[in-house]
Amino acid sequence: MPEFKTLLSVARSYLQDVDLSPLERAYTFACERHKEQLHLSGEPYKAHILDVATTIASMKLDMVTIAAGLLHGTIRHSRTTPEELAAQFGPEVANVVSGATKITNVRYDSSLAHQAENMRRLFLAMSADIRVLLVRLADRLHDMLGLHNAEEERRRQVARETMDLYAPLASRLGIDWLKRQLEDLSFQHLFPAEYAALTKHIESTLGEREKYVEEVIAILRGKLKAAGITPLRVLGRPKHLYSIYKKLVVQNIPVEQVYDKVAFRIIVSTVHECYAALGTIHGSWTPVPGRIKDFISAPKSNNYQSLHTSVVGPGGHFMEIQIRTKEMDEVAQEGVAAHWAYKEGQKISRDDARLMQELKRLVQGLQEVEDPVEFLDTVRGELYDPDIYVLTPTGEVRELPRSATPIDFAYAIHTSIGDRCAGARVNGRIVPLKHELQNGDIVEIVTAKEPHPKQAWLHMAKTSRAKARIRQWLRKEEKARALELGREICERELKIRETSLKKLIKSGQLRLLLTKLRAVSLDDMLTKVGAGEVTVPQLERALLPDEQIKAEETKRQEAELLEKVEKAESKASKPVPAGRGAVQIDGIGDLLIKISQCCRPVPGDEIIGYITTGSGVAVHKAKCPSLLTAEPERLLDVQWSGSTTVPHRAELLLKAHDRKNLLADISSAISSDDANIIEMNSRTRADNIAEFRVLVEVSGLDQLHRLQVHLSQLPSVTEVRRGGRA
Repeated sequence: MPEFKTLLSVARSYLQDVDLSPLERAYTFACERHKEQLHLSGEPYKAHILDVATTIASMKLDMVTIAAGLLHGTIRHSRTTPEELAAQFGPEVANVVSGATKITNVRYDSSLAHQAENMRRLFLAMSADIRVLLVRLADRLHDMLGLHNAEEERRRQVARETMDLYAPLASRLGIDWLKRQLEDLSFQHLFPAEYAALTKHIESTLGEREKYVEEVIAILRGKLKAAGITPLRVLGRPKHLYSIYKKLVVQNIPVEQVYDKVAFRIIVSTVHECYAALGTIHGSWTPVPGRIKDFISAPKSNNYQSLHTSVVGPGGHFMEIQIRTKEMDEVAQEGVAAHWAYKEGQKISRDDARLMQELKRLVQGLQEVEDPVEFLDTVRGELYDPDIYVLTPTGEVRELPRSATPIDFAYAIHTSIGDRCAGARVNGRIVPLKHELQNGDIVEIVTAKEPHPKQAWLHMAKTSRAKARIRQWLRKEEKARALELGREICERELKIRETSLKKLIKSGQLRLLLTKLRAVSLDDMLTKVGAGEVTVPQLERALLPDEQIKAEETKRQEAELLEKVEKAESKASKPVPAGRGAVQIDGIGDLLIKISQCCRPVPGDEIIGYITTGSGVAVHKAKCPSLLTAEPERLLDVQWSGSTTVPHRAELLLKAHDRKNLLADISSAISSDDANIIEMNSRTRADNIAEFRVLVEVSGLDQLHRLQVHLSQLPSVTEVRRGGRA
């Protein structure tokens, strides 16, 4: 087993006083269980688990994590159970392997739901034990290295997930080398043509670039020596391909114009020397404005510390330089793995505790997001690469995307601060909440006593965290309003029947009512009534005794039968002119009568007739503006006959805050009131207000008024009125 000996050699280099026999047992166990199984690369699975475990050992992690790397596929591929692993290798190993195992034996409605649930499970597990994520990252690295043998659709799917989730997670943990490698491997499969062209260009200029690096390193050493600074190392490394590609896309320039393809790093002994080296470099070359960043005095959330600057260096080329101590460089390269507390008995540091607190806060926020699409969007948003760094009045750094606003900053501090945000001061000056923050701003949030997020905030916020919290509060408020409205409606309807909710609860009738309305609790029923999911007619019917419901159903069926008989008998009678059955004109014989389309009167409205030229009598509302200029001699007194069953058309205009299922709720409410929708048009304004024009058929004014009331009770509906004139 030469490959396994390599793993032992790497582990033994830093675990000198630790018994490594559990690793041999874990490897033997995994080989027996995977047998002839192949990895997606086409290689034996046992080769894959050795690669994963060796990568973990190279990060100098503890025995439990290495063993979990060897066993990481045993539960996933149904080769063992968590209980068996715990019995064989202890509960710690079993927990890490279980946490790192994807869900494969549960069916979901969509691939998005499956992906979201896998990520949710990973985040929950990693918040309890960071080693879960480290195993998953090592596993994903070797999946990506062997991805070329998979089908194209599978390659793109895995590469997209890696680019969106795993590379940012590696960055969040500060493992820079892993983040860069995952990004470049994903770039290769997502944009193969661009990857090939960029690789060809970089390789063709390799000799020229190496010569440039040697010259610049020599110049840097000379400048530092002259200033009395002896660096431990001066390095020049090419930037990874994906970072160069992003610059090409963002700046819309050809690759020949990317001058800072190489980043230089100066490693010194002390923090004092870091700042002294920065001063020397700025004294030698012109710094680029806005590109100087001090992550030593204000470390990133993943504990990264360094000084960054860009200068116009030798030959007029832009030169990016990072300056840090040896300890800072270890953290910059290995991140959390550089000094994590699982390295055999070490106490967790203050910085690591802060990182874990950040991760747990991330997980806690994600637990509140149920929709799979929103969950994955929120995860991607939470793992963005920050573009700006802003500070609290006490000097704490918050990382935000470009164009972030005080609302994003407030929610980055805490959900309660975001919910109660009433204003903001930036660098001591009061600014509006839509103000775009800049790098280095000092931001102070002014809070109110009570929370009051607004719908408009969703258009101001840029981070997924802020948007998710705002939506959560708005949904909670909408539910509370629906509950209150539902309680009012139910109490009103019950009062008509000389009872109350309290009496229903005491008598036990509430349980029967909940069953009829398919509600799981009293609050659930009240919320459904308030939200319009249970209409007032449905509530009224549910409150009736079963005997009365049966009697009314019989009566309705008899009425329908009688109506059919009357219609059959009326077929032989003389046809009634259009509209004549609804409108009565005293002293006038048969005359064509039509309902005016400008004001659309319905039975119950006060009406007046207007004798048109060649089109009979047009019936208007009595106060229709169209009649203001009419000739008085053409006006007729008309009235509704009161004997017609012909439906009449009326126009309704609605305004509402746009939301999911709004159109369905409006249609359902109209249908529940036995009205017929003839036509519906809608549009959504820039301020997220939806406007509807609905043409309905109703029997008269009473039904129309009832319909308006029920529509106005729908959640988020702000206005319901009749259309037409007057």
